[in-house]
Amino acid sequence: MAHAKTSKNQAPDIAAQVTFAMRVMGVAPIPRNYELYYEAYLGSNPKLTQELAALGSKATQEELDLIGARHFAHIHYPAGVERVHAHLARHLKELLSMMREEHVALESYTKLLDETTAQINIKGHAGAEILRQAVDLLTSATTETVTQGRERAENVSQKSVEMEAIRQELDEYKRIANTDSLTRLANRRAFDERLATVYNSEQHRASTSLLIADIDHFKKINDSFGHPIGDKILATVGNVIRATLRRDTFVARTGGEEFAVILTDASTDESYQIAERIRQALANTPFKNSKTGVNYGPITLSIGLCQATQAADYLDLYNKADIALYCAKNSGRNCSTVYEDGMKKESRRGWLIYRR
Repeated sequence: MAHAKTSKNQAPDIAAQVTFAMRVMGVAPIPRNYELYYEAYLGSNPKLTQELAALGSKATQEELDLIGARHFAHIHYPAGVERVHAHLARHLKELLSMMREEHVALESYTKLLDETTAQINIKGHAGAEILRQAVDLLTSATTETVTQGRERAENVSQKSVEMEAIRQELDEYKRIANTDSLTRLANRRAFDERLATVYNSEQHRASTSLLIADIDHFKKINDSFGHPIGDKILATVGNVIRATLRRDTFVARTGGEEFAVILTDASTDESYQIAERIRQALANTPFKNSKTGVNYGPITLSIGLCQATQAADYLDLYNKADIALYCAKNSGRNCSTVYEDGMKKESRRGWLIYRR
């Protein structure tokens, strides 16, 4: 099996460039700001890029969040999570209060039983009237305790239902926060979290590989047909990748026209075969407007892959898969390349150049 390979020098890291630009502009280096500037850097959303540029170097967090709300519906999920957490805390407080009331009521009832028993056992107080009063008192107290206990049980049951609804809402916020709104795949946040778990155990590391796929000439597609068409193509590419893999395979859109796949239980040859299957499936997918007859294709992918055993940690794994992707681009595109020692990026060329 022949794998494309090219030896080049290391290229500047896009993450470092974005972080540096944010620092120069005085933007807080928090995840939601990074996502905004990352997308703007890639140039796949011209309107976003223009709005950020209009803010200049004096952007407030409020202004950035307003832009984020317009372009990324999920970006303000922390506020929603805080609201749900407040609801959860309130319901827990009410539940604890009910439990304390139940405890106090049972203590009072137990005390009454003890006092009544003591009165009955006192010599000279065993008359019928004393017994009748004791029975009446105990009957009333028991009825009241049982009624209150039933009401509290119903309240606890209702609180449990409400807290389950809150838990589901929190799960939904997490899902939204980790989902790319365009392709419905996992987003970069979810990808980073998942990739970091690869090195939690040696067994997991030994059976994992990373594929990074990038759409060829995507800037030309956007320039020729417009960004709405580009977005539709991105969504279709995501669907094709997803449909080509097992349902339990982790797939993400990691930014712009880049996708990533984390494969488990796959050797180097198996990972390469999977990459080729993805690439060929997309190359065989028609991209044609049924109404106008305009053909947007062919749409192809370049793919770089690296086994986790070839990298020291998850950052090194991503960088090496990215280098393999660069080599695939530099070898003519529309091909899959396995990382090999000695592969490098060319220092004179940036990421966006070989993406075109």
